[in-house]
Amino acid sequence: MKNLRIVSPMAWGSGAHVVHTMLERYLPGYCVRAYHPYWTIFPFVLPVVVPLKGTHLIHSIPDYAIFFFRKSVPLVITFHNYVLDRWMKPYSSWVQRLHYATDLRLWTWLALQKTHTVTAVSHFTARLVQQDLNLSRPIKVIYNGVDVNHFTPAPFLTSSRKEVRVFFSGNLTRRKGAHWLPSIARRLRKNVRIFYTQGLRTRSGLPSDTGLQSVGSVPFEDMPNRYRQMDILLMPTVREGFGLAVAEAMACGLPVVASNCSAIPELIDDGMGGFLCPVGDADAFAEKINLLADSPQLRQEMGEYNRSKVEKQFTIERMVNEYRELFEEVLA
Repeated sequence: MKNLRIVSPMAWGSGAHVVHTMLERYLPGYCVRAYHPYWTIFPFVLPVVVPLKGTHLIHSIPDYAIFFFRKSVPLVITFHNYVLDRWMKPYSSWVQRLHYATDLRLWTWLALQKTHTVTAVSHFTARLVQQDLNLSRPIKVIYNGVDVNHFTPAPFLTSSRKEVRVFFSGNLTRRKGAHWLPSIARRLRKNVRIFYTQGLRTRSGLPSDTGLQSVGSVPFEDMPNRYRQMDILLMPTVREGFGLAVAEAMACGLPVVASNCSAIPELIDDGMGGFLCPVGDADAFAEKINLLADSPQLRQEMGEYNRSKVEKQFTIERMVNEYRELFEEVLA
């Protein structure tokens, strides 16, 4: 692939952009062409914003891939998530619902007609796409990967602090379950505090009287240190295509308390690496967090289990090798 040029056009500020940037780092000839998300308001100008001259293969997400399609260049699309189904309506704004039901659904459908190969980052996402779009063609599953040399555990119990730190990582949206954070926080023991990021696109934090503490927007390269400062990852999400934050926290040896939905059960083994709770059940989330807060040994055992699972199933080397094999097959 050294003499080949694979271009990945996509908007910055998403988990998909992070993953494709990792492919750029490890795959010779792979190039991410990032553009501002505002350009998606005028998608017809995207081919001008992202020039594709000399490209041998295009790898993008389905949302706007149709605008980069060229007859002479094979197109590979990866579903990092899927939110066009009716189940997501209660967790979307009216603008999002309109966008999902009209133009974005059309762009996705058109991309599927033109793409050479379709991939997804989890079996859940692959099944959902096939069911909701009535798609009969196969979808190849390639799990996202984590750099286990970058995301590493901290020495356990080296801190003398009595406070148990719970970490929420992601944009403060209803899809991420951020609106349930205050309810969960009110049910926690006095020595337990939730710290939250404001994600890659969120500009404002939660109300100051919620008892939650913001750590602001954390650059990706600083995330391992942030995980190592925490004791538990909290993921009250409604829909995850994969759950990159979950995999990163697992690699850093954290137990995870997350929603029992979408792709999360493909990462977290309930009762082994953490606990899976019903979506939106603040009582269940608080109960499991309090349980972990009371048992440093249980946190350590679950964290070690998660680290081992990531090393076996979710390494960046495995992800890169699977994409390399796929691209070589398509170009052949």
